[in-house]
Amino acid sequence: MYLLILIIVFSVVVLLSVLMAPYIRKYVAGGVCLSQARLSGKIVLITGGNTGIGKETARNLAARGARVILACRSVEKGEAAAAEIRSKVSGAQVEVRELDLADTCSIRAFAQQFLKEVSHLHILISNAGVMMCPYTKTADGFEMHLGVNHLGHFLLTYLLIGLLKRSAPSRIVVVSSLAHNFGWIRFHDLHSQGSYNSGLAYCQSKLANVLFVRELARRLEGSGVTVNSVHPGTVRSELVRHSTVMSLLFTLFSFLLKTPEEGAQTSVYCAVAEELHSVSGKHFSDCTPAFVAPQGRSVKTARQLWNVSCELLGIEWD
Repeated sequence: MYLLILIIVFSVVVLLSVLMAPYIRKYVAGGVCLSQARLSGKIVLITGGNTGIGKETARNLAARGARVILACRSVEKGEAAAAEIRSKVSGAQVEVRELDLADTCSIRAFAQQFLKEVSHLHILISNAGVMMCPYTKTADGFEMHLGVNHLGHFLLTYLLIGLLKRSAPSRIVVVSSLAHNFGWIRFHDLHSQGSYNSGLAYCQSKLANVLFVRELARRLEGSGVTVNSVHPGTVRSELVRHSTVMSLLFTLFSFLLKTPEEGAQTSVYCAVAEELHSVSGKHFSDCTPAFVAPQGRSVKTARQLWNVSCELLGIEWD
């Protein structure tokens, strides 16, 4: 009797899921960038553009006529992504350059060569990231999440900010996450040497992204350069490869996840939407303004993180 009831309930759930699938998918897909803005003559730099939402962002912007430069740790994977984009977008201008955000020497070498060869930079999209990886350190001894997701992009932006200002109006888009809501900046143990939880380390780095954007926006007022952060949504991507549990859940509930193309929409929106030409220091999700956790709105924390970041990187950024 109980088995029969279980079978009936299961059958009803499956039937409802099938019937509701189109509506569920439409809801999960989220917002779409409706801007038809063209980017002919514009130069775009995307970190980690060889896969996932980074690749889809690159494809979209290349289709708008931009010259897109993919900054990737693996040049081989980057070239494969560039070839795929060119095969889908007629006349796409896509280039690949080597950049390892886990190594400040690589970041500096990349920026030095970039500044020699590129005369303008209109859009910088800080997209690359790591998620829930085992405890490891970058080449400079930073905890990997903080080092790649925050400090690597902090240094890259610092090195390219002059070019962005000279190319104004220009935009910076930083890919953060809803996970920032669960993060806290642990100034007493930034590199998780006292204790380590991969999920919390990821959340701290995503909160750092939001705080960086808010403080940078304040410092860029009147420069013609805007900076905003985005939550792309929960996207089917390689980011969860370090977590067996997350990988399993993503597989089981893939119909509830965004495709990379859907996940790229908010990054594209913040990069091109005409109505955002003077909007800066904000957070977006599904192509609309999104909630920022109280700890992500703290001016004091943002300034302290800025100063600590400069100290760790050995730079002065007034």
